[in-house]
Amino acid sequence: MLRATVGSVQERDEEQEDEGEEELRDGGVPFYVNRGGLPVDEETWERMWRHVARIHPGGEALGKEIRGATDLPKIPIPSVPTYQPTTPIPQRLEAIQKYIRDLQYNHTGTQFFEIKKSRPLTALMDIAKEMTREALPIKCLEAVILGIYLTNNMPGVERFPLSFQSQFSGNHFHHIVLGVHSGGRFGALGISRREDLMFKPLELRTLMDLVQEYDGAYRGYWHTLRKVRIGQYVSHDPHSVEQIEWKHSILDLDKLTKEELRKELERHTRDMRLKIGKPAPPSPTKDRRNSMGSPLRGPGSPIRRVSRAERRPSGEKKVLEQKSTADINGYQIRV
Repeated sequence: MLRATVGSVQERDEEQEDEGEEELRDGGVPFYVNRGGLPVDEETWERMWRHVARIHPGGEALGKEIRGATDLPKIPIPSVPTYQPTTPIPQRLEAIQKYIRDLQYNHTGTQFFEIKKSRPLTALMDIAKEMTREALPIKCLEAVILGIYLTNNMPGVERFPLSFQSQFSGNHFHHIVLGVHSGGRFGALGISRREDLMFKPLELRTLMDLVQEYDGAYRGYWHTLRKVRIGQYVSHDPHSVEQIEWKHSILDLDKLTKEELRKELERHTRDMRLKIGKPAPPSPTKDRRNSMGSPLRGPGSPIRRVSRAERRPSGEKKVLEQKSTADINGYQIRV
């Protein structure tokens, strides 16, 4: 019965990841997601405090102390990093990481920004803008979206999602960072409770070196790294309607030798390089972008899932490009 229960929990975790909700459980401890946008509605606000009372050692007393205080210090709002055109890429990435760190890790048990991985990149960038305006604490998945947004104006920096599944004391823990590649070196941006599970300077020669950096950090906390999931390079076009490819390679470390892991990571690196030369899907027209609005302001709006065939150029699309302007406009309207 115990084996069946553990198996069902793992199966449920996998289902959540497939639906883009892998951050709903953190080491077996569930947490809530604010799905009503900002400002936070009364129901979500009260639910957050009830959850804090359950999970914090101080219980209800802590919540009452904070909510009843009248002289709480004002929290400084971090400034979005700016830099000169001559600022080297490594220094820019360090400035972005400092900004992410200054927002602080969210320990409340309620994620303030709803991140659906199936959304197109342009919608996720709208959420990232909201993060910079609200300056609220964030979790690791939010930090990845924010990192993509803040590096969009760096064409020489390629970004890709890099997620981990570790195991400790019978529980599975999920974490994700934004891998970066520039000038032949790898690094990462992100946020975590642990200092060595987020930022990695742009100094590592290979993707294998980057994965080993995190593996060593996990071992330092008596965690065993079980799986590594690596996505493809993310478009630099903030208005792109393509989806982020979160799991191009799924590597089961229990089944791979060190040499096999190295070969798989080298293969994935080649796959990412090939993607750079492929044309991205066309961006939406200006009128369509204006009509999309912020995803946080209309939580009930339907989300259209873009299929793999639509994200890649096909012979059919090339034929359509040769038609008249009226036909092209008609095609855009149907899309």
